[in-house]
Amino acid sequence: MTSRRKIVTVFGSSRPRPGETQYSVAQELGGELARQKFIVCSGGYAGTMEAVSRGAKDAAGRTIGITANFFKARANQFIDEEIRKKTWQDRLFALIARGDAFIACPGGTGTLVELAVVWEMLNKHVISGKPLVVLGEFWHPIIDRVREIELGHETPWGEKQESLIHRAASPADATTFLAEYFAKQKRPRRTR
Repeated sequence: MTSRRKIVTVFGSSRPRPGETQYSVAQELGGELARQKFIVCSGGYAGTMEAVSRGAKDAAGRTIGITANFFKARANQFIDEEIRKKTWQDRLFALIARGDAFIACPGGTGTLVELAVVWEMLNKHVISGKPLVVLGEFWHPIIDRVREIELGHETPWGEKQESLIHRAASPADATTFLAEYFAKQKRPRRTR
């Protein structure tokens, strides 16, 4: 029996263009993920979504784009499988449901919502066993501020018990963390 390839959903801005740093970093991330045999899933449009898909395709990887009728744009050319949803909300929850892991790249309010929803679902144990990574330092001030507020109160939820977000300095760091995370999940438990 072969195990299913893991899907990593990548969130990020639609604004970066080829030649810009954020685009290049996302493209590198896509390549790193594909070389580790992850399937790359994104919102399917331009910017970070295009870059991560392009990087995966350059490394002979597989890509999924989850798009929505809500947006007028078309899926980018590096998407192997487009999954079309009716609404923005349906698209968001499909991106989360499809992912075995998540990486948040720099972005605007849309990316912030994606990061926050995944974080809250992990925090409230709506989903579990799905690692969440932030790439670079962009999100650190927001994460630190939210943790400061959360940890200052008594709560039974996940963030009080453990840090639910892994911080990665580079695409290689993010990918290595995910590969090691899933390798640990595969190891059989020792019995006495």
